[in-house]
Order: sequence, then C-alpha cells, then structure tokens
Amino acid sequence: MFFDLNVKGSGLENNIKMAKQASDYGWEHINFSYGQNDFRDALDLKDELNDNLDGIIDFDYTLEVKSTNINEIRKAVNKFRDKALCISVVGGDLKVNRAVLENIRIDVLSRPYLKRHDSGLNHVLAKEALNNNVAVEVCFNDILKSYLTPRAKVISNFRDIYTLYRKFDFPLVLSSGARSIFDIRTTHDFMAVFRQTGLSDDEIEKSFNTSHDILKNNKNRSDLIFRGVRRVDDEA
Repeated sequence: MFFDLNVKGSGLENNIKMAKQASDYGWEHINFSYGQNDFRDALDLKDELNDNLDGIIDFDYTLEVKSTNINEIRKAVNKFRDKALCISVVGGDLKVNRAVLENIRIDVLSRPYLKRHDSGLNHVLAKEALNNNVAVEVCFNDILKSYLTPRAKVISNFRDIYTLYRKFDFPLVLSSGARSIFDIRTTHDFMAVFRQTGLSDDEIEKSFNTSHDILKNNKNRSDLIFRGVRRVDDEA
C-alpha cells in the first residue's frame, strides 16, 4: 500500500482537496501532520473530515513536534502519545536527533539533515534508531523545493542515510511533506524520484510497509508491555 505519513494539515476544506488529489494520484493512506499547538484543534475536526473522505482515502494524523528544547519535546510526546497514531520530531539539531532516536515513545525522526552540511546521522545514532525502533524520515519536498547546489546536497545527505540504513537496517520512512495540492505527486513519480536518489524498488516498498506498521502497532500501543511483548485477550 502507498502510505504517506507527512502531508501538512491545515483547514478542513484544504485537507479535503489534498486528500482527494492524493487519492487520484494513487495514494491509499495519508497522515495530516500538525504541530503541538494545533494538534488538539485538528482532532476536533476529525469526524467531519472522515465524513467527507469516507470511501475516498484512509487518513489519520501525525503529531509533528518542532523544538530544539529536549524537555519541551518530551512533554509534547507525553501529552499526546495516547492521542496520536504517529509522533514525529523534526530533526537537524544533533542533540535533538540523539534524544529522539533514544526515545522509544517517538515513532519518527524527521529530516535529521535539516539545515545541516551533513546527514545528521552517524553509526552511533543509526544503532539507536534500530535498537529503539525509531524511523528516520526523508522528505520528497526537500528535493522538490530546492535547486542546483542545495538540491545536490540534499540528495547527498539522502545517500549518506541510505548507506547507514543498509548497514544497520533501522526503519526508514519516505514522505512527501506536501503543503498544497501542487506538491502532491503520483505514486509512480514519487517512486521514480527516490529511485534516482539511490533506493531500489524493494527498499521503497519496505519504507511504505514501515509507515503502515507504525500506524498498526500504535493502534494497539495500550497493550504493549515492552518492545516485542504485547498483552492479548484470553479467549479460552
């Protein structure tokens, strides 16, 4: 299935337009991402959005935390963990990248390379991502909205992340980061671009499966005792 965990959420009408466009372009599930200050209001609109999109496309929400304050990030995660099927923290700052990848309650480190001259990852952080099952997200929009030397640097950072990914096999997520209907691309074009950055078709498909697994596992998070052990009902 084609999953996108990072489509920027806004008002009801714009979300409906973006979701319909995504469906027309082959996407089967999208998550509208909202910051910690807007997430609760977005939840209030969820039923109405569902009524408008029923049978068109599956959707949910991602809490996207933006902060360089580790305590603020931790508070936002604790506040919304039971309300968000996906929690993502925007990276770039090395101390944020490390803190996120060490936190099993966070699902995604988004764009660890943001505003950096390197990928924002190293062997130590890649191991933390694997050990704590925190996905690393690379974003299509960072290619779409850049040109010449900045675009080449973004792609270089992607490839450095891919090298670590192949060595350590931490979860990898590909997203659009779309902010409007003009940023949404067909699934064919989306895959073609990431293929050109160096990923194989199998790796791209695996990234979609990772996005699916994040949502599936978090639906049952209340039954999670610790990683790999889940409470089940006794039907005997």
